[in-house]
Amino acid sequence: MKQFILMITLITGSILLTPNVFAASSEVKWTDYEKYRDIKSGYGSEKVYRENVFDQFEKHFIKLAATLPENQILKVEVTDLDLAGDTHLAGVSQMRVINERYPPSITFSYQLIDAKGKVVVSDEVVLRNRSFMSSSNLKYRNQALGHEKKMLDDWFKNTFKELVVSK
Repeated sequence: MKQFILMITLITGSILLTPNVFAASSEVKWTDYEKYRDIKSGYGSEKVYRENVFDQFEKHFIKLAATLPENQILKVEVTDLDLAGDTHLAGVSQMRVINERYPPSITFSYQLIDAKGKVVVSDEVVLRNRSFMSSSNLKYRNQALGHEKKMLDDWFKNTFKELVVSK
């Protein structure tokens, strides 16, 4: 009996700890990022800040793609990025100030590729949220790039509403 319980526990644990193999994946390409409108940190190393911003966006696209059918790939090519707010001089350094005059925007193209390599859907997208300060953004209130993540969530929900798989 103890062996049976141990076996069930191990099987259940391995199922819970196994990554979700029944989800789509994503790939993000950052094209000519030197020409992006605004990915300035306002402080510290620009390179480290840019890499952190890219990493957070890539993780967010992975999270979104995980709700799509298995064996699909969401390929995204970002061509411009303007983070919410702007950097301003504050003494000897700069700081990012978030206000309604500087809405977040992102320009990218995407392709959703099925398991056979066929393009299911593709488009070029320009997102800008001019009312980002007045919307109720409770989901990402305490997260970096919360305004941008909310904007991407809204786009994804509207674009892929027919394809999202309930988990």
